Amino acid sequence: MHVPSLLRNRRFDMYWTGVVLSEIGTRGTFVANLFHMYHLTGSTLQTGLIGLFQAVALIVLSPLGGAWADRMDRRRLVQAMQAFSLLVSLGLALTTVTGIIEPWHILLAVLLNSSAETFDRPARQAIIPALVPRSELVQAFALLNPSREVAILIGPALSGFLIAGFGPAGMYFADVASFAVLVVVLQFLRIPSQSTTDVKQESVWHNIKEGFAWLRHRPLILQLIGLDLSCTLFGAWRVVLPALSIDILHVGPSGYGILSAAPSVGALVGSALVFRIARTARSGRIVLCTTALYGVATIGLAQSPVFLAAVLGAAGIGMFDAMHTAIRHAAVQLEVPDAIRGRVTSLYQIASRGGPALGDMNIGALAGPLGPVAALSIGGLLPIVAAGAGFAGRLVRDYQVPQHESVG
Repeated sequence: MHVPSLLRNRRFDMYWTGVVLSEIGTRGTFVANLFHMYHLTGSTLQTGLIGLFQAVALIVLSPLGGAWADRMDRRRLVQAMQAFSLLVSLGLALTTVTGIIEPWHILLAVLLNSSAETFDRPARQAIIPALVPRSELVQAFALLNPSREVAILIGPALSGFLIAGFGPAGMYFADVASFAVLVVVLQFLRIPSQSTTDVKQESVWHNIKEGFAWLRHRPLILQLIGLDLSCTLFGAWRVVLPALSIDILHVGPSGYGILSAAPSVGALVGSALVFRIARTARSGRIVLCTTALYGVATIGLAQSPVFLAAVLGAAGIGMFDAMHTAIRHAAVQLEVPDAIRGRVTSLYQIASRGGPALGDMNIGALAGPLGPVAALSIGGLLPIVAAGAGFAGRLVRDYQVPQHESVG
């Protein structure tokens, strides 16, 4: 049986394994945060505050995180942020176990962990081109995305199980263990250091401005970011999922865990599809079609009258999201020079991570007066409109991710 060369890369395999295990804890804890907040307050608006606190950290600190990803040893930076988040999750677990937990504790933990992520994720993604040849970069992201979705599948399902059996503290302690795994993996992983001499000669603020200046003149990347935002700002399904599970579908914590994990099942299918068709079909057309279908699936989830239909809608969201995400991530990494990759990745992260956070607040607030079904249905229309606008132009529609470049 032929084993792809990417899977014979020991350094990539070690890194991949550590990232997946850390993501299981992170994704499960986010689901637990949403459920815990809704359980304490009974309010979709207050549950949406989790997204607001995420967004504050991501939008304010992401450019700084990207600048430091280009100035520091990226492996050490990721390791330090993982250790910091370990301590935050440990504090959240202990306050829950002792019974003194209040909504503001959850919001503070979200703020601190999201702040750490703004430094962690640009460095984490910028490490990948140092581990694999450029010709395998699309395949690396096509593999990392379903691996991430496996984590999002296992994490929420594990979270639902642990919440039902032990309360949210069970998931928070599992998160502590997952952070510890990646900290240890990074200690033994050897990654070639990027050149930081030119970057360090300038101030951090100058480095940040360089990232913005480069991005401002790259309309392709800006349009890809715009398509991403159309999905995340308006198709923010996560924040209304507790209300849909408890008040509309009446399936409780276990059903909530299944619904939270369903997008990852779809994402595994979507990642397998994009892995195969990205070599032949126009990458831009894949992005536009799957963006529109993301909106359709979001409306399907909102309008589902029974639990099975909701699971299928949620799986569709994950499938189409995985397909356009793999191409967008690969395009950003391939189009950006290594010297500023961390900074540009962090700016892209404002959309890819800050968008869902702001979307949670957006749809959570809209769900207050309209209800979760109407709010999510209206939001699902926007990605369809954005994709239609993309097809009207040629820049994204005709884009093809390079497939056969040598290591540079």
